[in-house]
Amino acid sequence: MKVLVANLGSTSFKFRLYDLDGEHQLARGAIDRIGGEGGVVSMEIGDHVVESTESVADHAVAVGLCLDALTHPETGCLGSVEDVAAIGFKAVFAAELSGVRLVDEGLLERMESLADVAPAHNPPYVEAMRQLTSAFPGIPLVAALETGFHETISDAQRAYAVPAEWQELGVRRWGYHGASHRYIATRMSELTGQQDLKVVSCHLGGSSSLAAIDGGVSRAASMGMSPQSGLPHNNRVGDFDPFALPVLMRATGKGLEELLDDLASRSGLLGLSGLSGDLRDLEQAAAEGHSGAALAVDHFVLAIRGYLASQMAVLGGADAVVFTGGIGENSVRIRSEVCRDMDWCGLSIDEEANAAAVGEAEITAPGSRTATWVVPTNEELIVARQAAELVSDGA
Repeated sequence: MKVLVANLGSTSFKFRLYDLDGEHQLARGAIDRIGGEGGVVSMEIGDHVVESTESVADHAVAVGLCLDALTHPETGCLGSVEDVAAIGFKAVFAAELSGVRLVDEGLLERMESLADVAPAHNPPYVEAMRQLTSAFPGIPLVAALETGFHETISDAQRAYAVPAEWQELGVRRWGYHGASHRYIATRMSELTGQQDLKVVSCHLGGSSSLAAIDGGVSRAASMGMSPQSGLPHNNRVGDFDPFALPVLMRATGKGLEELLDDLASRSGLLGLSGLSGDLRDLEQAAAEGHSGAALAVDHFVLAIRGYLASQMAVLGGADAVVFTGGIGENSVRIRSEVCRDMDWCGLSIDEEANAAAVGEAEITAPGSRTATWVVPTNEELIVARQAAELVSDGA
């Protein structure tokens, strides 16, 4: 069974094509500047590379270009479009419509109604899903909601201390990055041969979150009601006291919507540093003496350490702490500073192994009770598996 996994942005389309018989990746690619002039197309289909610049009106056109390349008689890897059993999406938020489900009008309407909770994610996904439903009616579209992995978290852990009727309105900690945390849970069991591991998964990137996982099941997540919560993100605020909003409204003259937009797009590491939301820029600038960059890096580390300790408490200790995501996989400094002086909870890393880590690597110090790993995530493979299972069950 072949599944195309789509990762959508407002002006971008990234994809991977998997053959689930053996879980081989057949192709990958990206199309940027959708809706503008000079769209950039880049694909790898086996050993063949496709690169071009052309006008791409919308996401349906982007997927059409993708499928044309994948079915090319000389360089493609599919016999026809019908070979694609499903298109899977790493969708973000539809509240009670969680888990893995076929894309239908009910799901799209629910995602639209919650666009203000996930403003950077829901609108482009809804728009693209509508386009693809119309353009490719013969291909099932499957949404793997990011919140699905966290449905096993207890009510007490998910609750906010708000009026009881608010809980019925969906005001709770939903948790996100479910595909990444699910992959880490699965992969750590494969690497260690143990099914009952207690793992803290640290997905650190442009958007960051931690998850406490016990035997492959989520028990706590750092993100709450929205993807703007938890750790500070590249340009999203993270945890924030809502009672600051009326103070800001009076002081700045801005309305609520303007301030929410500031919190969702001009805050986080970008806002705190006044320089950049990219941690690579901030690490370099901090090393050169930029005080705002140093503050942002230090704040990020302390926030990770706080959630790490909290989630280890939820689990009653951890067998492993895993760093993943663009920052988790690549920042030697962040891994080192997060794990510094954590001997009190049995966590210590080998600094030489940490500095040399590439790809999957264990960086545990000798004698440490808790193992520490660097494991590149594969969210697309998880979505492909989930989509394949759903369409197979419905066949």
